[in-house]
Amino acid sequence: MTILFAASEVAPLASTGGLGDVMASLPAYVSNLGHDVAVALPGYPGLLDGAEPIDVEFSIPLGDVTHTASVYERLSPNGTQWLIIRCDPFFSRQGLYGDAKAPYPDNAARFVFFSKAVVELARRLQPCPDVIHINDWHTALVPLIIRDQNLPLKTLLTLHNVQHQGAFWALDFPLTNLSPGWFNPGGLEFYGKINLLKGGILTADALTTVSSSYKANILTSEGGFGLEKVLQSRKSDLFAVPNGVDPKLWNPASDTLPAPFTAADRTGKAVCKAALLKELGLASTTSGPLYVMVGRLADQKGFDLLLPLLPRLFATDSRLIIVGDGEPTLRRDLLAAARQHPSKMAFYNEWDSDFSKRLLAGADVLLMPSHFEPSGLTPLYGLRYGAIPVAHATGGLQEHLADFDLTSGKGNALLYFRDSSAALWDSIQRAHHLFQDTIRWQQLVQNAMASQFRWEEAAIRYDSIYRRLAAS
Repeated sequence: MTILFAASEVAPLASTGGLGDVMASLPAYVSNLGHDVAVALPGYPGLLDGAEPIDVEFSIPLGDVTHTASVYERLSPNGTQWLIIRCDPFFSRQGLYGDAKAPYPDNAARFVFFSKAVVELARRLQPCPDVIHINDWHTALVPLIIRDQNLPLKTLLTLHNVQHQGAFWALDFPLTNLSPGWFNPGGLEFYGKINLLKGGILTADALTTVSSSYKANILTSEGGFGLEKVLQSRKSDLFAVPNGVDPKLWNPASDTLPAPFTAADRTGKAVCKAALLKELGLASTTSGPLYVMVGRLADQKGFDLLLPLLPRLFATDSRLIIVGDGEPTLRRDLLAAARQHPSKMAFYNEWDSDFSKRLLAGADVLLMPSHFEPSGLTPLYGLRYGAIPVAHATGGLQEHLADFDLTSGKGNALLYFRDSSAALWDSIQRAHHLFQDTIRWQQLVQNAMASQFRWEEAAIRYDSIYRRLAAS
């Protein structure tokens, strides 16, 4: 079959988190099953660098204004074809969705444009895609356009995080150029606004999300963020497909590290830890672990649980490195904490793939105090590098991670089940005490590095959904 993926991110060149990582790996594994695969992406400067223009150009109306889209092509590091839709007024910016102060005020126009361009691209591809695999709210308008124009194209919408829905004021509806009837409760309208994700959920031919636990969670009022009834109406078309880890991209034996290491010979990990502390100007530690936390600066990630614990954490001769970008208030609080403890804590809001690997290679513990977590790719990467997750047992985390049992010696993480600072602190103390027990800690690290999460399995499950859609 011919499969066209469409997403707003791809790692490592244009990514803020898990969506970009998925787009960097999944299409290649789908291609390995024999399918003809391409990925449609917005024309961010980092993606256009080295791309070649192809003879495809089309006009996209947004209300009464028409914009021109041109298409560029390049191959990803793993050989997947990227089709990059260029429109400089929308995508030639430093940030993907906003700057340091706020989201871009024209995000509705930017991603309505991108969704329309994806449909126009699909109409011009030869052969025509059997399935368009769209992702999150940024491309959720695609199935509505297809329905509105009565096009013979099938769509699969993957929900990576339903908290982010692409909700905009109703005055943006004319940008869609859809029939007026789509602005109703059976379409884009949601409490007087347009909600792009809602429209996609109602009109895509099939839906997936990234773990069984998250699938169950988004059908509830707690996890559906207002869309639970909409999702319940599509429950029979909603499937869970867990993410994987590409061992070629995340491999401490072959990465550029101060000292590569393997599960069988982990002596290089101590070298990586010492080099990381020196690189970031932190004092070496004699008895406490090096903790790291990586991810978007968002309320979801549980920074509100961690920040009150910092004085107690640093009293244990431990070190902490936090890396991420996002909400300005959180960035300010973390910068202030790092300045208050300059020899014990470092905070950075910019990083690249190589730095994230050095970070995980040097870390003893990876903190994941998320209030909810659809999948949780970062702890899976941490396991590859022997960074033990201390994590709230929620969503995909509780499916991928197993709590370490002192009696059996089984388990690859340290989990807690109550969403509170007290429970997080109990697990941090547990990590600290286990770290002093060399034999048990090394067993835990061995278990972590032996964990396997295969993209091949995810690709096979997606393949079955594609075939079902194509047959229908």
